[in-house]
Formats: sequence, C-alpha cells, structure tokens
Amino acid sequence: MRTADSVLPPAGAMPVTRATADHGPELKRGALINTLALLASNFRGVFTFLVARILGPATLGTFLVAYATMDVLSKIGMWGLDNTIIAFIARSEAAGDRARSRSLFRVAVFLAVTQCTILALVAIAIIELIGNRLSLPGEMIPPLALLLCALPGVTLYRISTAVSRGMKVMGHDVYSRGITESVVTTLAFLAAVGLGATSFAPALAVIIGTGASGLVALNLAASLFRQSPPPQAAISSRMEAGRLLRYGTSISAYDLLNSLIVRLDVIMLGFFIGRAPGVTLAAVGIYGTVVEVAGGLRKVNQAFNPIFAPIVASLTTDGEQERARREFSRVAQWMLWVLLPLVAVMFFAGPVILSIYGPAFRAGSGWLVIVALACGTNALVGLAETVIMVQKPQLNLINSSVTLVVAILANLWLISRFGVTGAAFGILLPYVLLGILRHRALRQVFRWKNPWADLLPPFLGAFVAALPAAVCYWLVRGLVGQISSAAVFLLIYFLAWQYQRRQRRTLA
Repeated sequence: MRTADSVLPPAGAMPVTRATADHGPELKRGALINTLALLASNFRGVFTFLVARILGPATLGTFLVAYATMDVLSKIGMWGLDNTIIAFIARSEAAGDRARSRSLFRVAVFLAVTQCTILALVAIAIIELIGNRLSLPGEMIPPLALLLCALPGVTLYRISTAVSRGMKVMGHDVYSRGITESVVTTLAFLAAVGLGATSFAPALAVIIGTGASGLVALNLAASLFRQSPPPQAAISSRMEAGRLLRYGTSISAYDLLNSLIVRLDVIMLGFFIGRAPGVTLAAVGIYGTVVEVAGGLRKVNQAFNPIFAPIVASLTTDGEQERARREFSRVAQWMLWVLLPLVAVMFFAGPVILSIYGPAFRAGSGWLVIVALACGTNALVGLAETVIMVQKPQLNLINSSVTLVVAILANLWLISRFGVTGAAFGILLPYVLLGILRHRALRQVFRWKNPWADLLPPFLGAFVAALPAAVCYWLVRGLVGQISSAAVFLLIYFLAWQYQRRQRRTLA
C-alpha cells in the first residue's frame, strides 16, 4: 500500500480509479484569494516609498543589498521546508489523515525556526568578525548584521503560510503578510525615524514587521488543527523530521540557487560599488527600486502557484498526467493575461511610475523595461518549476545550477563593463535560459505537449493592443504621452480578452 510520502509514479503511469472533478473553479477561487493577499502585501511598497522619500536612494541602496543578502541566507536555513510541507500535507489530507497533517505542521515549524535562528547567529558573528574582508562597503556591514535578526520571523511566516496552503487555505496570507507585515513594518519605520535611528530604521522596521507577521501566520495555521481527531497510531516526530529533511534536500538546493539568481544582480552591484562604471550607492538604490517595482510581476506567480501546487501534487500522485498538463496550460494562460499588460504599462509609463519615489528615480526607466521582461519571464516559468518539484525535484536542482553559473558569469562580465545596465541584462539572460531548460524537462521527461495553442490568445491580444499604443507613445511626448499610451494598451487589451472569453464560451 502506498504511503503518503511515497515516490510519485512516473509520467504516463495509469491513474488510479478516483472521482475526477474539474479543478477550474477551485483554481479560480484560490487564485482570487491569493490575488487579494498580494494586493494587500503591496502596501509594503509604502515602506519602500517612505525609505526612498525620507532617507534617499543611497540609504535605500544599502538596505536593499542587505535585504537581498538576508533573503538568500533564509533559503539555507529554511532547507526547502516551505515547499516540502505543501506537498506532504496535501498528500496527507488526500489520504484523510488530519492527525498526521498536524504532526507535520509542528515538526516543520520547529525545524525551520531552529535552523534559521542558528544560521542568523552564525552569520552575524561572521559579518562582525570578517565583514571588512568581504569587499563590502563599510556603511553596509552594520545594517546587514542587524537585518539578519529578522530571519526567525521570516521563517515562521513562510513555513506557517506554507502549511495553510498545503491545506488549500489561501486567505491566511491576507492577514499575516498583506495586512500585519505591511502595516507594522511601515509604522515601525516611522517610529524609528522619529526616534533618530535613521540608518538603522529600515532594518529595525523589517525585524518588527516580519516578527509580527510570523506570529499571526503561526496562529492562523494552528487554528486549522484545533478540531483534529487524535491519531489512530503513534506518530514519530523524529521519523517525520527525517522524511521532511530528506525530501527537502534537493528542493532546498535549487530554492537557494533560484534565490541567488533572483537576488544576484542587486548583491553583485553591492560588491561593484565604486568599481564599475556608474555604480554608486545612489544608483544601486534606484536600481533596487526598479527591481522592487518590476518584482511585482513575480507575484503574479504567487497568486496562482499556491493553489496550483497542491492540486498538481494530487493529480500526479494518482498518475493523472494528462489532467495535470491541462491544468498547467490553463493556469499558464491566466498568468499571461495578467502579466502582459503589466509589462506593457512598465514599458510605456515607466518614468511616471518611478517618479513617485522621487525625481532621481526616473533615471531607472530604461532598466525597468529590461527587468520587467526578466521578472515576467521568471513568473511564467516558475509554474513549470512547481510541476517538476512535485515529481522530480532533482531536475530543478540541475536546471538552477546551470542557470546560476550562467548568471554569475553574465553579471560579472556585464556589470564590470556596463554598470547597472549590465546587471539588468545579466538577470534577463538567466531567466530566459531557465525557461528553456524547464520547458525541455516538461517535453522530454514528462512527455507533455507544447501549450502554445493555449498561450497564443494573450500574445495576440498584446500584439493588437501594442500597435496603437506605440503610435500614441511616439506622437504624444512627455508625461501625457506615457499615460495615454498605457491607457490605450489596457483598453484594447481588455477588449481582446473579452472577445477571447466569448469565443471560448461559444466553443464550449
């Protein structure tokens, strides 16, 4: 008899007999709730805006490099448990074993928080002892050491939210990160500035905000198990921990590599300050803001992936590869309908968006176009990562390893010669490569068909909308032209989307 954490059947295996329901409504409900959570979490952008306006681009640059470093280190401490626990709990719930789900929840929280706390202490000690030998600017070392104190809170939020998502409860993120972290971080920052802790204010705010978010996420996840029945047999926490850590090993490795790929441009710019053309703390601050703005495109994946992951895990566990492929194509099309207009708005109205942070930030509008393309590509190919993760996570490790090597070499060469613009191209190239590698895995390993027929309608809609928008952009110069061209694109794109919906209903 197959256990909840047994090896998944290979692609093409015959599905077991099971009632097959359409997952479309479930995907839509989950995606809607996740979208609300992401919209709420975007209030954290107020924090970035305040740092830029009150403290300036140089201080913002220092903070963003430190935050990128902390985020990468958090992946080491997490050991892939946030992704692992989603798959394990989804399988446990599919088997009707709520008691085991509760045990997995407790073990995962303990492991993740303990590991990240130890890692934070070790990293702080290393930075304090040999930070000056790491080629980091001296003004960056104290904020980085302080910001590492946020690791336990970040970990607690991620693992608790992952548990909720494994239970297919998507709304908890609205309260923990969307509301709690955004509000508490912003208020803590204003309080710290008021008390005179200017250079340390962003780090202090993040520590307090992530800590509050983690506690709220923990309480919400725990509420899902308060009515759980007692286990029918003894559950070994030690055995569960061993299973989680073993399964999470390869996930942890490629999750760390992916995080490095995502953050590599900002981190490497930190090392090139004063050593490459035009790379200053202020320029890094502007570029970091560009990455924050364009990074919103990655969140489109987060709107769909949390509900898609447990569904595809259940389908592939039962060998229903064809149904999993159809759900993948459907979600990929939904993501494209959202991603393409966002990229277009950043292309046509990038200077307007960045000017919100201050006049100096308009200089990053050219970088915004490149980084937006990179982040949009990353969001879309991340869906394939989920499919590979629940079946053959080792493939993700190989793909990410190859991509990281290319990213490091590309950034080293491009930044040293072209400065910040080189960093923007240095992150676009690896994302394109990663997309090619993941598509190849779906085609050759899982025997999935190309989803081009499902992906064509959004691209056609974007092409039709881009033509009149481009004419408007070139004819009407300045602020009015930027806003007008973006508005024209959105209007025509919306009409194309409506037409496609009617066509699909007619065919149905």
